[in-house]
Amino acid sequence: MSVHEQFAEDLALHALEALTGEQRESLERHLHDCADCRRELEKLRGDMALLGLSASGPRPPERSRQRLTDAIARERRQTVAAPTRGWWMAVPWVVAAVLAVAVAFLWRENQEQERSLAGLKSEFQQQRIELERARQIVSTLTATDALRVTLVAAKTPPQPQGKAIYVRERANLIFLASNMPQLPAQKAYELWIIPQAGAPIPAGVFKPDVHGSATVVNPPIPSGVQAKAFAITVEPEAGSPAPTSEPIMLGAGE
Repeated sequence: MSVHEQFAEDLALHALEALTGEQRESLERHLHDCADCRRELEKLRGDMALLGLSASGPRPPERSRQRLTDAIARERRQTVAAPTRGWWMAVPWVVAAVLAVAVAFLWRENQEQERSLAGLKSEFQQQRIELERARQIVSTLTATDALRVTLVAAKTPPQPQGKAIYVRERANLIFLASNMPQLPAQKAYELWIIPQAGAPIPAGVFKPDVHGSATVVNPPIPSGVQAKAFAITVEPEAGSPAPTSEPIMLGAGE
């Protein structure tokens, strides 16, 4: 049995939730007894849902658009009823616009959550790096096999001091300096490892603070170097691959 023509318009409006009053009650009584109209109503609702989603998703199947167009085309052309119902025909596009706004809002929320998650990952990674650095410092300071060297100023009273703590097997080095004189512009102190054999090895460039204190923590140095002594020279602030001046501080293992 085909859909009853006299209910075609009412089915389309009922699918839009736009049918009220006696007409709705009459249609619902008819739907109670007519399985064909019930099926047609469900199909119309499905078609309208697809049309609503078409503003923010893939194009709905052409058969859905055609079914809805055919249902509207079957409306009874009664000029008296048209003015009271005509504005309801814009409801699917209103639904589509609301869905588009909702999708845009959810997309922005998802982007914000992704940025927040990326920030948390970056912060966690930085904390792991700082924790590992602190662990290495503590390990070097407390190592029983560390070579501890105190450096003193050459040919001057021993007020400036430097202490190097070096673990050869792990290539860990911590250097602490105090009472260091301030430097001329574009100059810096450079720490050197004096090996048992071979040329001095650069072990970090530093400048003291206003109190004359400075530190060098785990500079990039080769592992396994047998240190005979440590020295400090004054070099260009970018550092030098080899000493360019006489050591101002020098110290051997304790």
